[in-house]
Amino acid sequence: MAEQAKLTPNDYKSGVKPIWCPGCGDYAVFNGVLTALSTLQIPFHQISIGSGIGCSGRFPAFVKSFGFHGVHGRALPLSTGMKMANPDLTVLTVGGDGDAFSIGGGHIAHAARRNVDVTYIVMDNEIYGLTKGQPSPTSPLGLVRKASPYGTVEQPLNPLPMVLATNASFVARGFSSRPKDLAALIQKGIEHKGFSFIQVMSPCVSFHNTYKHFRSVTKPLPEDHDSSDMNSAMKYALDQETVWLGIFFERQAPSYDELQRGVQEKVHKEGYDVETLVRGFLR
Repeated sequence: MAEQAKLTPNDYKSGVKPIWCPGCGDYAVFNGVLTALSTLQIPFHQISIGSGIGCSGRFPAFVKSFGFHGVHGRALPLSTGMKMANPDLTVLTVGGDGDAFSIGGGHIAHAARRNVDVTYIVMDNEIYGLTKGQPSPTSPLGLVRKASPYGTVEQPLNPLPMVLATNASFVARGFSSRPKDLAALIQKGIEHKGFSFIQVMSPCVSFHNTYKHFRSVTKPLPEDHDSSDMNSAMKYALDQETVWLGIFFERQAPSYDELQRGVQEKVHKEGYDVETLVRGFLR
């Protein structure tokens, strides 16, 4: 019997071409996802991608997999539903800094504390690119744009300390100008059993081009950084001079679907059914 040919990154392309602006950092994220999937040789039918609204919203259409383009800020809840309904799926969640940290910001803590087994890739360009350049939750203070002609007066959100504080089990940061490192980070996030959060600095060439800035301030995390040490992770995440890249924190813990299966097994073992459980609440 002939050996089955290995899947290449191109095999994971759906045929629907991305429509991002030429030079957008999201192309590197897209290629990083394809590279990670092909390295892991995950079959098409075992992949599902959830997204919200924004430039990243149509991401599921570009990959040969299952996908769900949801409403604004709800990428994590719908991805949680996909994983709980079919735990065998490899579930990716994609979003931008607006979708993830503004209207969807409240969902991160709960996905993290539950340790839902999804890989959340946030393409952070520090701007609302789809709606033509309004300041986002991560835009720098004083940013002048059409929607903020006198400069935004809001302090920018630093996502990594926030996510670390929710006890997420995998927290990392990449940069679209380092495609090989980014693909490796995405692969490690997929391989991690539990909630994987990856912030990707993904510049918007049309409304807030930060390529030059991030090339000057980004560095790989020091080799002696211990990714199991929360204090070390917080120290580098809070650094206001250098934007560190790599895995900040990683720990092993049971995932949400594993814990729920354990509850279901106990229910079945004790002979409970839905009617019995409801009666228990009505007593």
